[in-house]
Amino acid sequence: MTQDELIERRQNAWRRMEQLLAQADRDITALPEADLIALGQLYRQASSDLALAQRDFAGERVTAYLNQLVARAHPIIYRSEPMRGRKITVFYRRTFPRLYRQLAPYTLAAFLLFLAPALLAFFMVWRQPDSVYALLGSQIREIVDTVESGKLWTDIAPEVRSAGATVIFTNNIQVMFLTFAGGVTAGLLTVWVLITNGVSFGGLFGLLQYHGLSGGLANFVVAHGFIELSVIFLAGGCGLFMADGLLRPGLLTRGAALAERARLAVQAILGCVPLLVLAGLIEGFISPSSLPWLVKLAVGLLTGLALHLYWWFGDR
Repeated sequence: MTQDELIERRQNAWRRMEQLLAQADRDITALPEADLIALGQLYRQASSDLALAQRDFAGERVTAYLNQLVARAHPIIYRSEPMRGRKITVFYRRTFPRLYRQLAPYTLAAFLLFLAPALLAFFMVWRQPDSVYALLGSQIREIVDTVESGKLWTDIAPEVRSAGATVIFTNNIQVMFLTFAGGVTAGLLTVWVLITNGVSFGGLFGLLQYHGLSGGLANFVVAHGFIELSVIFLAGGCGLFMADGLLRPGLLTRGAALAERARLAVQAILGCVPLLVLAGLIEGFISPSSLPWLVKLAVGLLTGLALHLYWWFGDR
């Protein structure tokens, strides 16, 4: 096929595509459905024409024209849909619970990576309290001194309280993003964060159990802990999900597999943001309050149960 033959055969389609692009530039939402479908078909045809022109007529005016036409259409065809209220509703009603179920095996693995070190550290420190320094470091000394005096950091000076709060996941947003982002390190950072936080959590509870204060800490964390830990385990699952794609890309390149899995994982992480806000509100207003233990336990169990019922049965 010569250049003139290509132009004669395809110029009407190119002109039609120019007209639709001009309308889309003004207001794409005003285009009828039939025109939107036609624009997509014309874009694919023009892309094919461009590939032919680049092969057979490189440097000619028709190639430059087609390159500009396709480049003009690309951001219109592939632009993201605005995050309108309806799209957010659909995400939380359908997409988010489906994502959770897809990530469930990885979330379970993240939970076990946290639980096993936590149990080991708990029994180790409960039986040998001095081992807390080997597990958590010398920076735990101020907390140990406070606990040995029969107090919890939730009832004492803010500077000590802050140190203890970091150990028990008050800094949950940082932990969540570290476990998620660790996927790009083939999961090494994710595994390290889960294990070290499990050791910290279990070791601290073991220390409190030895001194008879574990009930006081449980009273503080039970109301918000179910949601908070569930979100952190899901973030860890996202990191492991990405790492699995990087290590086992299948037919894709490692970069393509990581990009595809990261797209899904980011959606899950963004879906967790309102959950962290809710956990923060509970932690700020209910956890430190003088409400009875049973009321706090009921809040924790009900919110945790509601969250997991939503994740497992949403949009079945």
